[in-house]
Amino acid sequence: MAGAGAGVRAQIRTRDGWAVQHAVLTVTDMTGTQVLRAEADAEGVVRSEEPLPAGAYTVIATAIGYAPAASTAMVTASGRADVGALVLARQGGVELPPPGPWTIDPMHSTVAATAQHLGITSVHGRFTRFGGRIEIAEDTEKSTVEAAIEAASIDTGNEMRDGHLRSGDFLNVEEHPQITYRSTGVDTAGADRWTVHGQLAMHGVVRDVDLDLTYLGTGPDPWGGVRAAFRATAELRREDFSMNYNQVVAAGIAAIGTTLKVELDIQAVQGESLPFAG
Repeated sequence: MAGAGAGVRAQIRTRDGWAVQHAVLTVTDMTGTQVLRAEADAEGVVRSEEPLPAGAYTVIATAIGYAPAASTAMVTASGRADVGALVLARQGGVELPPPGPWTIDPMHSTVAATAQHLGITSVHGRFTRFGGRIEIAEDTEKSTVEAAIEAASIDTGNEMRDGHLRSGDFLNVEEHPQITYRSTGVDTAGADRWTVHGQLAMHGVVRDVDLDLTYLGTGPDPWGGVRAAFRATAELRREDFSMNYNQVVAAGIAAIGTTLKVELDIQAVQGESLPFAG
């Protein structure tokens, strides 16, 4: 059937991977003439079935509250173009948060860690009680971060496993109830990305740990405040923090991997304290 599989395919996402619902995709040819306008569905996906003449096109994704994103697409002889993912940033998102203190909101933030299990799957955990403060400096590279986590708040969805993680084999929360992080420097890695250098204290050991930080934007909240959003990742080795427990199962495979992948999704509220937030 002529035109089968033809048309434009695209996915429109935020910088942290969420679908931008009802974004609009506009396609123009090299003369600037609009040849297609299509709305994304609830999953941020655009699908058009109308074949286009082969050649190069300009694709622009727009959505209320976001800065437009443009890309070049090549339509094949079949009349089809796979644009892939178009990433939209919040309008003004590259403008950095205003200088001053920002308080981390634990109700709307996540501190998560993932470890390999039996060499084939992953165990996901998170800490449910934590807090911290970000001080944004006029010179961004002089900004600072401090955070504290209650070690006993580890939650992997399994009470027996959580109890073991709180024991002396791992976090030893009786002797080391807090995990803390204090930044020692910030290096710019891009318009909205930084490497945060700092010291992580866990299980009685202090180590240098870098965070790969991405700024996701700033905006008002329903409680009259201003919020900034960040995403950060890091990798830790348990041995670096004297957590050497391991159980070896068949073929020498460790029951629990030695590397932890840490992912932080942070909302911070401008000011020294948090407003009421549900």
